[in-house]
Amino acid sequence: MRKLIVLGFVGLLAQLIDGSLGMAYGVTSSTLLLAAGVAPAAASAAVHFSELGTSLVSGASHHKFGNVDWRTVSILAVPGFVGAFLGATLLSSMDAAVAKPVVAVILLSLGFYVVYRFLRLGGARPTFKGRPSVAFLAPMGLVAGTLDAVGGGGWGPVGTTSLLSSGRLEPRKVVGSIDTSEFVVAVGASLGFLFGLGSAGINWGYAGALLVGGVIAAPIAAWLVRHLAARVLGTAAGGLIILTNSKTLLEAVGVPGVGVAATAATVFVLWISAIVWAVKQERLSRVAAHDEAELQPV
Repeated sequence: MRKLIVLGFVGLLAQLIDGSLGMAYGVTSSTLLLAAGVAPAAASAAVHFSELGTSLVSGASHHKFGNVDWRTVSILAVPGFVGAFLGATLLSSMDAAVAKPVVAVILLSLGFYVVYRFLRLGGARPTFKGRPSVAFLAPMGLVAGTLDAVGGGGWGPVGTTSLLSSGRLEPRKVVGSIDTSEFVVAVGASLGFLFGLGSAGINWGYAGALLVGGVIAAPIAAWLVRHLAARVLGTAAGGLIILTNSKTLLEAVGVPGVGVAATAATVFVLWISAIVWAVKQERLSRVAAHDEAELQPV
């Protein structure tokens, strides 16, 4: 029962981050499930079954606040579904001893990707040059859906970052559209895991606990998407993913406990430093924006 309560809080935190940034629900949840000793396929399956509810509520909430571009959602949905189904089927057939370090590498890479996006780019907003094309969205959906199922996360980090960097959709609609289309991706992955693992291979308790926490957070995150400091929250989430998966990966390849502890301590210090830097940059940008507003003629 204690583990289920903890997972409920994990789901709440993960969805709060995901609904605000358009990424990190699957990566955060899968990372913590792997750290708790859950097999990679079972962890990803639990996450995706929980996403059936969280993404549905999140999408409805984003639609309510006008954060969804339905053309983008309709184009992403089918290739995302196909990629997620194929990725789930692939992961289900992999040996757990092989899958764990592979998944840890994917999640670790995504963690660096998240930090890069929100720390290195500083949360800069792109200029808008029209809507994303089918030729851009379809391959992105296929790759992101496959990676999402295999790694337990990836739809948001790949999709949100790609759309933001394209400069063809305003940030709040990027987040809302990615979160909304994620429901179809979750359906594809869930069917793939049912096909590959069977119902007995899925921990429904874990999925339910994540679902409850995520459903509570989804409407709050949709409302907060215009108010939270994205660069701070994104840096914090990415750092947690890097810290946890670097430990998992080192243990999987047989690095001694002293080496694992030293690496974890180093990553932790760098993580905290990055958060502090992000907070300072956020304050400086707000001061600069305030000063610029005061200089504007009335």
